[in-house]
Amino acid sequence: MRGSVEHSWGWGHCAPSPLLLLTLLLFAAPFGLLGEKTRQVSLEVIPNWLGPVQNLLHIRAVGTNSTLHYMWSSLGPLAVVLVATNTPHSTLSVNWSRLLSPEPDGGLMVLPKDSIQFSSALVFTRLLEFDSTNVSDTAAKTPGTPYPPYSLADFSWNNITDSLDPATLSATFQGHPMNDPTRTFANGSLAFRVQAFSRSSRPAQPPRLLHTADTCQLEVALVGASPRGNRSLFGLEVATLGQGPDCPSMQEQHSIDDEYAPAIFQLDQLLWGSLPSGFAQWRPVAYSQKPGGRESALPCLASPLHPALAYPLPQSPIVRAFFGSQNNFCAFNLTFGASTGPGYWDQHYLSW
Repeated sequence: MRGSVEHSWGWGHCAPSPLLLLTLLLFAAPFGLLGEKTRQVSLEVIPNWLGPVQNLLHIRAVGTNSTLHYMWSSLGPLAVVLVATNTPHSTLSVNWSRLLSPEPDGGLMVLPKDSIQFSSALVFTRLLEFDSTNVSDTAAKTPGTPYPPYSLADFSWNNITDSLDPATLSATFQGHPMNDPTRTFANGSLAFRVQAFSRSSRPAQPPRLLHTADTCQLEVALVGASPRGNRSLFGLEVATLGQGPDCPSMQEQHSIDDEYAPAIFQLDQLLWGSLPSGFAQWRPVAYSQKPGGRESALPCLASPLHPALAYPLPQSPIVRAFFGSQNNFCAFNLTFGASTGPGYWDQHYLSW
């Protein structure tokens, strides 16, 4: 997920924002379908004709001989289903009565099914918080003593239609816990800003990863929430579907300093498949101020991917609707900052 802090994934890209936690994800399509200089990109909030508005955002990026579909939703925990097809005519089909039922299998489809060349999903399951007071080693195996996590399945989210911006091809999911007895989020929120691109460019904010018409960006911002400790570190638990029985692979790329990301020598990637068929990328750096710079840079650490069998993950209806009752989920944690130096505690702001 390329971004600031940036993440780039199999197809996509997003940018960070101020106050609390910000995460940038970039997704990219299968390599065999990449290379389009421009795409016709549209954003649509899929209407629910059966009842109240539901947050289901469809980004469709049409090229000469392929289409990229990103279905984002805050039904359950925030999630995205990623689909790439080998035709410019593939479409999304939504069966709302099935999608909103206890058994949503088949409620979300991309047609024709035989045009699908790649599909996977990412689910942002929990917002993590750690007490780093007694952690002095920045290379410690754990970021600190964990507080009870916030399940994103238990968040209340804004109406995504209100933030839809066709001019910038972006929309923002903004939420807070439905049950907040200690008023931790009384003045705070967790926001996921999704953005697509019709052509190549670089964001204005560091670390300025290149995005193309084949990518989609996600920015996650934790803003103004009250930490439960004086030296709290925040993080995200992320789940994804494995390709077959194995988890996707995590890879680090090291390179010389460049003009777009000074002093950042590493690029992290999540790779689906051995080819790979899709990927996400990010620079392992976060920022405690906006705009981000060297003086406010924080380390961003990713834990190893592991099968999510030992404990239940919050379930996403759109993932279940598209993939059925698969259980080959893998999960990893992203944590931002260290126990010393700048941190969220400075301005109640984190961006990644």
